[in-house]
Amino acid sequence: MRFLTILFLLVAMPVFATQVTEDPLERQVLDIAKDLRCTVCQNQPVSESNADLAHDMRAIIREQLQAGKSRDEIVKYFVDRYGDYVLMKPPKRGSGAIVWAGPLALIIVVGASGFVFLRRRLRPSMPPTPPLSKEDVERVRSARKQSKS
Repeated sequence: MRFLTILFLLVAMPVFATQVTEDPLERQVLDIAKDLRCTVCQNQPVSESNADLAHDMRAIIREQLQAGKSRDEIVKYFVDRYGDYVLMKPPKRGSGAIVWAGPLALIIVVGASGFVFLRRRLRPSMPPTPPLSKEDVERVRSARKQSKS
């Protein structure tokens, strides 16, 4: 009996559910906020941050959308205020070029250093000994004979 009651409740639950509606303005706010960095959080987008500044930034985005501003105008507002740092994907020009070129330059420097290091390690440390002349061979033989006697 208990099983049937539980089964009935599980089947009847969707009847009481209401349809979830999404506010289109909130979707726009989150779409813009995901491309902006929270300046007080560690590399977290404004859309995911719970910091007070992130709440304020989302409120500003909402206000500007209600005022009829475009996505580019809103992003420009934050870039003018905080610099390119506020963008999750900084531009590939100006100070943002360092962010994009830095890892590539680091890989090149590390690769070149490793190549030079390995090249020096694999190089023989001493040059090969030159072959002995006939006079040297005779000197060695005579020295051996004297040491045995």
